[in-house]
Amino acid sequence: GRDWESHSVVWMAINIFIFVWFYFLYDLGDRFFYTRHLLGSALAWARAPAAVLNFNCLLILLPVCRNLLSLVRGSFVCCGRTMRKQLDKNISFHKLVAYMIGLMTAVHIIAHLLNVEWYYNSWHGEYDALSMALSRLNDSGNTTYLNPIRSTTTTPNLLVFTTIAGITGVIITLALILMITSSMEVIRRSYFEVFWFTHHLFIVFFAGLVIHGAGRIVRSQTNANPPYNITFCKDHIEDWGKKKMCPVPQFAGGFPQTWMWVIGPMVLYVCERLLRFIRYIQAVKYRKIVIRPSKVLELQLVKNGFKMDVGQYVFLNCPAISQLEWHPFTMTSAPEEDFFSVHIRSVGDWTQKLISIVEQMGVDGPFGTASEDVFDYEVAMLVGAGIGVTPFASILKSIWYKFKDSNPELRTRKIYFYWLCRETHAFEWFADLLQVLEREMEDRGMGDFLTYKLYLTGWDQSHATHVMVHADADTDVVTGLKQKTNYGRPNWDKEFEQVCQENPTSVVGTFLCGPVVLATVLSKKCVKYTDVDPRKTKFYFNKENF
Repeated sequence: GRDWESHSVVWMAINIFIFVWFYFLYDLGDRFFYTRHLLGSALAWARAPAAVLNFNCLLILLPVCRNLLSLVRGSFVCCGRTMRKQLDKNISFHKLVAYMIGLMTAVHIIAHLLNVEWYYNSWHGEYDALSMALSRLNDSGNTTYLNPIRSTTTTPNLLVFTTIAGITGVIITLALILMITSSMEVIRRSYFEVFWFTHHLFIVFFAGLVIHGAGRIVRSQTNANPPYNITFCKDHIEDWGKKKMCPVPQFAGGFPQTWMWVIGPMVLYVCERLLRFIRYIQAVKYRKIVIRPSKVLELQLVKNGFKMDVGQYVFLNCPAISQLEWHPFTMTSAPEEDFFSVHIRSVGDWTQKLISIVEQMGVDGPFGTASEDVFDYEVAMLVGAGIGVTPFASILKSIWYKFKDSNPELRTRKIYFYWLCRETHAFEWFADLLQVLEREMEDRGMGDFLTYKLYLTGWDQSHATHVMVHADADTDVVTGLKQKTNYGRPNWDKEFEQVCQENPTSVVGTFLCGPVVLATVLSKKCVKYTDVDPRKTKFYFNKENF
């Protein structure tokens, strides 16, 4: 919420600063005086977006280097809680940077199209004597000219489609348009392979980007320093080369800089993909395959050297279904177990096919998520919706192992767990774990450590009647747990008020794995119930993002 907005503001402020700085550099600099005379303000409007593009092209690959993000999240002690939360917004930031690249590209293209037209008109003497003189400067070495149009046969179209800057500009633009349009959610969900293939045009995009500046189309005066007197010389063309203060103006293109901005992220991304490929070819063995009720597939897998933390997720690939599709799943196993597991609910074509084809599987990960931070808080509110309970299965299992082995030194002293499901069958595969935890906590006299509430959001009249008949039973008719199932949706104001009352001076981490609508509600509640007094209850919202 607020932290994401503040970091977005910082990013936007840097973009604005770069734009303004380079705008005035080209709009006021003496060495661009003659260039501005030919091109007007379009010079600055072309170069300022180019500088912003360099900055954002540096950033665009970093949010999709998942191993790098996991390293930063998990390994660096100096990376505080607020900073780690921002890492969970990696895909949102990736999209934000992409939109900025699209916007700046549009401005850059429009300005340069105007520049090409004005170069052409200046060559043909349509403006004034100075423009004509600058365009027709004698340049036998073909190195000190100002106007890139050097002959009467050169047209604006020829300049765009035959020069290095022009050709690469066209290629970059086409690649960018295809990448952005194919990233629309409707295409990504319905035609994943179209999205996957077109998104890999980023290779073409970056290759063109590195070469683009080699054309050195935008040129500046190399002998603009004193004793050169622009104020006098611009009005006395006839004195060029005759007076000491007016040598014939000489020009050169700027040194290409884009490669210096993007080479680091490109190397990091290549290393990222190499690491993913090495992981992909490593053998994955099946320890156990179980088809749970409600078409939930549990896979227990073993892979040499695999280490995980609570709340992390992996990408799974099944070549028998699709060579390209990788789907994220939160691990439901605990780090203390000698395998890692995922629970996969049948909700679409890929998962339906997977349940019938589980003979071959590739694993890429694990990658860090917000749920890793659950043990950093004194109090944790865990909210899972449907199969969104998976990261919390991992967390609760880990807690069980910690208590089982010894008296753990946990910073967390209280956990509130909420699970929302539309149908009764969805509870079945997870109820066993909760029953074990229930008994374990009671045996240790720690019944207050875990408070959990289950909510059934959809039911029919026959089910309601059945529940009423068994209302006096010791255990819940749906789950078999001592904690009775609630019907309907939680009253979040009431729940947050209860947490505040029971933990008046605590920092509470609120974790959600569920839909965006619920995320919006919980995020607002965290803001609403965070006390302005730093000594009282404060809530921090965290959401799973794949």
